[in-house]
Order: sequence, then structure tokens, then C-alpha cells
Amino acid sequence: MNFNKAIIAGNLTRDPEVRSMPNGQQVASFGVASNRHYTDQQGNKQQKTEFHNIVAFGRWADICSKYLKKGMSVLIEGRLQTNSWEGQDGGKRYRTEIIMEFMQMGPRPAGSGSFDQKQAEPNKPPISQEEIPVIEAEEPIKSADEPVDNESPSNEKVDVKNIPF
Repeated sequence: MNFNKAIIAGNLTRDPEVRSMPNGQQVASFGVASNRHYTDQQGNKQQKTEFHNIVAFGRWADICSKYLKKGMSVLIEGRLQTNSWEGQDGGKRYRTEIIMEFMQMGPRPAGSGSFDQKQAEPNKPPISQEEIPVIEAEEPIKSADEPVDNESPSNEKVDVKNIPF
């Protein structure tokens, strides 16, 4: 059995470059950087960045050219393909690319959408991506170690012997 699948998540290193093939099909190429965080043998936190060449064809190329910009986060799924050619100096050159089969865009950077929060609510400060909205519950949620109110039918104890599996 053979399997060729690549899945990466990272940030675009450059805007997509779009060109047309002789048959009229669109081709977009761009770069994505992904980071790996790890702890070395001395206990120091380290980061290593890998750079990936991405190629998209057809409808995916059109979508990439319209919506992707340098710095955006993206998840790419595709297959690896290595091309080789002879360089000007006569040496053999290689380039490994991910041929995109699926893409999911990450969250939009603040201010990049068509809706401007400043126009809608001029006196309210803009929400940063780091802030996570919190919804306060009207009633506190009881934890598992708190006593159960036996008078309420929704808080009946469950007997493990009655579970059918």
C-alpha cells in the first residue's frame, strides 16, 4: 500500500503568485511557514521553523488569489511532489512542493473584514483576537462533589446497575 499525504498549519510567507498554464488553467504558488516547539536535552525551550512550497490548481488557485495574504494562518492538506531540473551551472536541482487538495483559512486579522466595528459601535473599543468572550450563567453549575438536591427530578442519582451497556 502507498500513501502520500501532507497536512500543515502555518502562516503565509508571501502573497500567492497566480499564473495561467497554456491550457488556461490557473496555478497559484505561495509559501507557508510552520513552527515546531520542543525542549532540548538541557531543558531549554526551542523553536524550529520549516518553510513549505504550496501549489494550487484550478478553483483552489482562484480562491487563494482572492482571499490569502502574507501573514494569514492557514491549514493545507495535499500531497508531496518533488520536481527536478538542470540548473544554469549544469547541476541537478530539486524542489519539493505540496500540491494542495484542501485548504482551511484561519481567523482573520483584526480590521481585514468588510465589517468595521468602529463604524457600528464608535464608543466601544475593538475586540482583539486574544480576548475570548465569557458568558456568565445565571445559576452556578454544581460540580460532581457537591451534594445533589434530591427534591428536584432532574437531579436524580443514576444507579450504575441500570445502565444497559
